[in-house]
Amino acid sequence: MNGTGWRIPPQPSGTQHREDGTLAREVWALPLEEAFLEAFLRDLFENHWAGIRLGPMIQGAAWEWKCPGPPKRISLFDGYLTVMFGNGGHFHLCIGENRGPAANPTGPELRAHRRPSRAEIFRGFDRDAKPLTWGFELWNGKGENGISVFFPSPFLNDDDTLAEPPDFSRLAVWRAIAARWLGRPAEALDEEGKGFRKAGH
Repeated sequence: MNGTGWRIPPQPSGTQHREDGTLAREVWALPLEEAFLEAFLRDLFENHWAGIRLGPMIQGAAWEWKCPGPPKRISLFDGYLTVMFGNGGHFHLCIGENRGPAANPTGPELRAHRRPSRAEIFRGFDRDAKPLTWGFELWNGKGENGISVFFPSPFLNDDDTLAEPPDFSRLAVWRAIAARWLGRPAEALDEEGKGFRKAGH
């Protein structure tokens, strides 16, 4: 038990590799219960909004937007979590069962499409197997990416320019999320990377 009421093993539940066999990513599969996803996303956006980047990540498009400020309101209705930034806009994310209104209920096929099928915390690696990226992703019932959240990177400044030298204090969000939700202490491994320029980005 990690102290949040949900049992998530501290060890990665899986790994992903590149075609040449090098380690690309470690992943921690998260519970798909609506209550868990609401608690996790509330923690992420209420406590760590300032440094994260977010948006859908699909073939042909990658969005990495900054939160315009702290959320004015986070609410849950009919399976959809709404994060409201006031004048800065908002987004809706289906994290549960979307039933629709009684007069026009959501059909079973569409309900299954919207419902989350996979949620993961990840740690990405460069080709030397050193950590490079950290974050969270959620996919719907058809395996379409609903949101990707990148935690602050020690290799990037707030304006997205390369940080030289790396600022490893920016691992604070990753370490807070890993400690609270995965029961993992801070790891020296996370400070062994050289960044995007070394990785060839």
